[in-house]
Amino acid sequence: MPVFEDNSIQHVALHRVGNKATSEGYVVSDRLLNLNDMMSTMLVQYFIEPFKVQEYYRLTENEPLREAVGEIFDDPDRLLECSQRIAELLYEASTHPNIKGGDLFVAYFRECQINGAVCDAVGLFKSENKSQFLKVMHGEEDWSRQLGDEHATSTFRVEADKGIDLHKLDKGALVFNTEAEQGYVVSVVDATNRGADAAYWRDAFLGLSQRQDEYYSTHAEMAAYKRFVTDELPQQFEGVTKADQADLLNRGAGYFKQNDSFDLQGFAEEVIAQPEVIDSFKHYRQQYQEENAVELQDDFAISDEAVKKQQRSMKSVIKLDKNFHIYVHGDRSLIEQGEDDRGKFYKVYYQQET
Repeated sequence: MPVFEDNSIQHVALHRVGNKATSEGYVVSDRLLNLNDMMSTMLVQYFIEPFKVQEYYRLTENEPLREAVGEIFDDPDRLLECSQRIAELLYEASTHPNIKGGDLFVAYFRECQINGAVCDAVGLFKSENKSQFLKVMHGEEDWSRQLGDEHATSTFRVEADKGIDLHKLDKGALVFNTEAEQGYVVSVVDATNRGADAAYWRDAFLGLSQRQDEYYSTHAEMAAYKRFVTDELPQQFEGVTKADQADLLNRGAGYFKQNDSFDLQGFAEEVIAQPEVIDSFKHYRQQYQEENAVELQDDFAISDEAVKKQQRSMKSVIKLDKNFHIYVHGDRSLIEQGEDDRGKFYKVYYQQET
């Protein structure tokens, strides 16, 4: 997770960007925002709080955006001029009719931390949704004067308004001034990443490709292994049961959780064990890489963050009609499968009930 101090934010430009498909247009500001200490603290909280996952990308598919960000790094005083071009690029990418117009913030940060390294960053943040809130106001009396009174009277009123919820950033990207030749290091948030318009922020506007680091390698390997166990294994070998699959998923997840590094041969021997299944898995990995345009490494350092995220999708659950779910967490030998005159059944052995 990146670390930003409250005073790390140096410059912020704010523009309004509409939907090009409906000809809403866009409006750029002619000056930077005037920030005081309180506003800086609030904006850093709003901008940075959602960036929790250590999954990183690169700016590789949108050269004009990459150039504009690079010019800000070269000369932060040009942020306003460059941010106006960035607003135009976002407008040009907003071509799906379902895309909401919104406020685009472009910010420059000094001396933030990412993976222990200190560097500057450029932030791109879009607010699309407004939240309702109530403003409570009192009368003309000097409120501070009345606070010392045990009993005082005043006139109060309540007004409804709409504004930005500081805990709900819709879209964001942090571009760190490191590894510039490869497209920088980029972290992304997209809280509204649903529907047919979902790709415009990451793909059409930012033009991202995933950074091939420990997170990438761990996530890709676990995804490939899960697909092999759940989809390929039952087709290749007869008699593979759901309990067998659950056991293999548990053992695979356990390997990634308990080890600091991945070694293909060691993983295969420890987790899969059977030579014919190992050969099938290695063949499937090659096929998986080609079909999904990913690169799987035979050895790499394991990312704990990727393991935590991917483990959620590797839960070993046997679903039986609409009546029962069996969650398999460990010893495969304690569960048996059979069939009698009443139908199919599972027999489960246990020490105690809790």
